[in-house]
Amino acid sequence: MLDAETASSAEAWAAEEFGHADLGDPRRTRRLTRMAAQAVLYPSGKVSEVFQVDAHRQGAYDFLESRHIDVGAILEATGLATARRCAKEMFVFVAIDATSLTLTDHNRSKDFGAVGTHGRGTRGLKVVCGLAVDAQGVPCGLTSMQWWAREQKQKEDSAKRKLHEKELGHWANVITETSERLAMAASGCCAWYQLDREADAWQLLLHLSTSGHWFTVRGKANRRLMSETGASRYVFDELARPSARKGSFPLWISAAPGRTERMARMSAHVAAVTLSLRDGWNKRWRALPLYAVRVLETSSVPAGEPRIDWLLYTNHPVQTLEDALLVAHGYSQRWRIEDFFRTWKTGQCNVESTQLQGTQQVKIWGSMLAAIATRTERLKHLARTQPDLPATEELATHEVEALVLLKRKRKKKNEQIPDGIPPIALAVQWIAELGGYTGKSSGGPPGSVTISRGLERLAPAAEMLRVLRENGLVR
Repeated sequence: MLDAETASSAEAWAAEEFGHADLGDPRRTRRLTRMAAQAVLYPSGKVSEVFQVDAHRQGAYDFLESRHIDVGAILEATGLATARRCAKEMFVFVAIDATSLTLTDHNRSKDFGAVGTHGRGTRGLKVVCGLAVDAQGVPCGLTSMQWWAREQKQKEDSAKRKLHEKELGHWANVITETSERLAMAASGCCAWYQLDREADAWQLLLHLSTSGHWFTVRGKANRRLMSETGASRYVFDELARPSARKGSFPLWISAAPGRTERMARMSAHVAAVTLSLRDGWNKRWRALPLYAVRVLETSSVPAGEPRIDWLLYTNHPVQTLEDALLVAHGYSQRWRIEDFFRTWKTGQCNVESTQLQGTQQVKIWGSMLAAIATRTERLKHLARTQPDLPATEELATHEVEALVLLKRKRKKKNEQIPDGIPPIALAVQWIAELGGYTGKSSGGPPGSVTISRGLERLAPAAEMLRVLRENGLVR
């Protein structure tokens, strides 16, 4: 194991994240952790931009092309590392969503599949991820990733296919793996799965109901309810009853493309319902008792933006307004996975720029970069939600010292640099300033791009300080 006093935060993080990967030979695991530590410092989708030394670059290519490397073992290691970070929590929100990686394949010579609509001919890979987020909104890491190359469009009616024969089967695998890893490494922590409208499918709802954990799924349809009398009843009928109204509450809305961050006023309507799910395989109806929660934005909305209107199905008890607020807050944390996708795909890690030649290589490299993207997102949100946390909770001591020295050199005339270890919010601001962050004129708190760029510029100074200290040249 690495010495905590001399290891950089990148090395310590890589050892924690990947050091338990069972790759059949400890030398492969050591190579994996060294590659991950280097990629933390110089993240890029292109291997050649991460490893500037010829020998290191060739070693990375050899690792990625080795038939002995099992991406499943790498993903299990990072999933269990995430579960260990969740162990102190009573529950964590687990946002699950799918995305596509659009990859270069001009000659259609790589073993990728179709992404987007089949008619466009775009090539790449599909991925479903589970991202654990604590109650304060800080990402803990990835619990599971499922990769696949999409085959030709299925001709058989979707209703006649079983769950594992559909793409939704990959979502079910993420739920299963997440539950198993929490049981192994965080048995006292409950998952609260958060899924968007794509998950509002009868097979996945039933799978969630057997997971032993809580879940919230955004509804895409006004579902039919079970009725003892045979009369047709639907979810919105129940939510329209006067008894369904629970009141209103404030909810913070995060910024996203087409959405302005704001504190919104929301109304909540709640009803206990029993969904009537049509089993397309056995051609019968199944009953699923849940709570339906409608969350509607009632305050003014920025011009051109749609008003938030969520229909949420959950198995978490909802008896009070506070319960409804918790359900809405949990679903709002699903946006964390959208932030992660941006950082991973086109932002800091830019995995879509990779030039690797095959699916297996992209899976290995992309999984490493995905873990790195969650690390950056974690640092960003820690600074926002736990601003007084000591910086040494996430950074090595010599990195904090190097950061303070650089800040003293670059500080404004009237700026005061506090003595001792700075809080995480201040340290992240200084790191972002190294990466080009200009404060309020940048349009908000530091983001993943400036934080990543700042960490890259901090790394050489921190490494030099560490070497000087190890050789007794500085105290």
